[in-house]
Amino acid sequence: MLHLNVSLFSPIQENTYILHNDDGLCAIIDPGCYDQEEREVLSAYISDHKLRPVLLLNTHCHLDHVFGNRYVHETYGLELHLHPLEERMLALAPASGLMWNMPFDNYQGPLHHLKPGDPVLLGSDRLDVLFMPGHSPGSVGFYHPGQGFIISGDVLFRESVGRTDLPGGSFEVLQDSIRRALYTLPDETVVHSGHGPETTIGWEKLHNPYVCL
Repeated sequence: MLHLNVSLFSPIQENTYILHNDDGLCAIIDPGCYDQEEREVLSAYISDHKLRPVLLLNTHCHLDHVFGNRYVHETYGLELHLHPLEERMLALAPASGLMWNMPFDNYQGPLHHLKPGDPVLLGSDRLDVLFMPGHSPGSVGFYHPGQGFIISGDVLFRESVGRTDLPGGSFEVLQDSIRRALYTLPDETVVHSGHGPETTIGWEKLHNPYVCL
């Protein structure tokens, strides 16, 4: 059984996820903790629930999703997993931080590539990697069919979609990704987005004005 905790971090209001199983293993997904207080919130949840972090995952590497990568790496010894097309986004993130007046120290450790169709294993629990470019060139989602949820990054929001005016973005590609990778999932699948509340695939098929079937 997998359990999901979400924390809202940084002035950009990004959703950071801690996914853990009954054995106490956890994955930290898109750590957006920007300051020391937010880092302590992340670590307190891990400590209070007696979790052992084993994975650091990025759905994509825009600045608000990578603020805490370095902290997680230095605190827990985890190395970053990302799609290979996001390496450039990761390298550009500090410059974006300066533009937003949010400077930060970028992750400098080894990189491990996520490939569509490859499993991400949290002990005996498996997440499927779905490739969903458009918001960012190498955006991926982490899908658990057994419990019917996906952590989708900034691809799909409740009645909205991720912006496509950033480097490497494309609205047409994003629409195709949503129709191909997300709208083909069961309607009851819960979507945990990078910003805002959760939603479901069925709700978005009916109510999302940006991507119709």
